[in-house]
Amino acid sequence: MTALLLRLAAPLQSWGTSSRFVRRNTDRVPSKSGIIGLLAAAQGRRRVDSITDLVNLRIGVRVEQPGRLERDFQTARTRDGSMSMPLSYRFYLADAVFAVAVEGDDAMLAGLREALRRPAFPLFLGRRSCPPAGKLDHGLHDGTVVDVLKAAPWLASEWVQRQNRFAEVILDVVYDCPPETPDGHLVRDEPISFDPRHRNYGWRTVVHRQVPVPNPRYQHGSAGESDPHDPLALLGGTT
Repeated sequence: MTALLLRLAAPLQSWGTSSRFVRRNTDRVPSKSGIIGLLAAAQGRRRVDSITDLVNLRIGVRVEQPGRLERDFQTARTRDGSMSMPLSYRFYLADAVFAVAVEGDDAMLAGLREALRRPAFPLFLGRRSCPPAGKLDHGLHDGTVVDVLKAAPWLASEWVQRQNRFAEVILDVVYDCPPETPDGHLVRDEPISFDPRHRNYGWRTVVHRQVPVPNPRYQHGSAGESDPHDPLALLGGTT
């Protein structure tokens, strides 16, 4: 087995699977439909094109840093200003980072990796207003999505890693599993069609786990110490 490792990071992300009308929610982890949409856009597929081969890929997500939930309150009026439109609420994840493993055929994954390096269409994390930031592609790795997400280094921002005072962090992982898995549960985010005329989503079974990952910026004896950075040091200190 082979898996393609991606890092999804941006000032804002939004992964809605249950949004309705004027309330546009976001899940706490990237949805399979959002990840498949990202891959399809990189390949240059139109919304009316088939995505059957992409849906068969196995997906796993590890939460590197959960970020925080932000709400955007929006108002609008008609063009002539004579009528107010319904108020709407849009929710985002701010400063979140996720490691995503995509498992599938070697040749297909190699093609997807090349497409992500030179995407045909602009890429975004859930919504068009959320382009990815930083390095997206983190290579092809031997093993299943579970193996890769267990072995991958912590991909949180350097600031978050420095703020953590422990040699090891415990990260949440969500990945596809067989329907008969005892502690699996159903989520409706498997895309069947992105066609705007008849969008359709199916159910898949996922399982939640936790994995320990070393903190690359841990320094022995640093627990409880204050930040040594002194912005006035260049001016001769504070005295």
